[in-house]
Parts: sequence; C-alpha cells; structure tokens
Amino acid sequence: MFPPNLITEARIRCGSEIISKKRLLESLGELLSAAIPELTPETVFERLLERERLGSTGLGHGVALPHARVREVVTPVGAFIQLQQPVEFDAIDDRPVDLAFALLVPEAADERHLQLLSGLAARFDQPAVREQLRACTSDTQVLRILME
Repeated sequence: MFPPNLITEARIRCGSEIISKKRLLESLGELLSAAIPELTPETVFERLLERERLGSTGLGHGVALPHARVREVVTPVGAFIQLQQPVEFDAIDDRPVDLAFALLVPEAADERHLQLLSGLAARFDQPAVREQLRACTSDTQVLRILME
C-alpha cells in the first residue's frame, strides 16, 4: 500500500521523551531531513509548522499526521515518533498526542500523495494498530506494524 522506503527504521523513534508539540515537530524535522541531504532540520520544521498553522494535523485518538509539500522532495518520505508521555497538540478531539507520523511530499503533490495521506489516516484510525504501536518497545517493532 505504501511506497517503498516511505519509512525506514532510521526514521523511527520509539519511547521518545518529548514534552511539547514544538519539540515533537523539531524531532520529526530532524528525522526527515536526514533522508534528504538538501534539507536542514530547521527547514523541515518550518514547513511542518507552516502547515500546522493552517489547522492542526492532530487526527484524534492520540495520533498526529504532520505533513508538508517541499520542493526538494522527489518521492514521499515519512518519519514516526512514539512518545513516552502524550503532548498537547490541538487535535480535533482535544486529546494529547503520543503517536506522530510526519510526511513530506513533492511540492507538486498529486492525487497519489493525497491517497497516501488518506491511507495513513485510515491506518491510524484503526484501534488495534494504535494499541500495537503504543505497546512497541523497539523501532523494529514499529516498522513491522507500520508496513503490515
């Protein structure tokens, strides 16, 4: 369902100790920028923050899906962080977030990228998937669940 190399173990953090939405977005920016040499963590953070200003990407049920269109991105790239403690995220249901999947897509995003975003949202809407991700104790376990 998802493109090859959308997410890799190198872009997953399990059990992170992050205490704010800002720091969560910064950490996701660090993971994503490592996959795209032309981008700095600060640039990715700014793009994610710009999108967040349009409306929260908190999906509800403790999940956030921050995303942005970026000129330097050729194929979609994702990163995932599982938090030890949830952080406030202005989610649609006002619940704090402890699972965050960030996605960068090409600036000229098309229908395929909208379908990818929709597919991720549908995946995280499944209670069993959320429970499994919260129970993970390693990046390897997270990757396996995300790619199932």
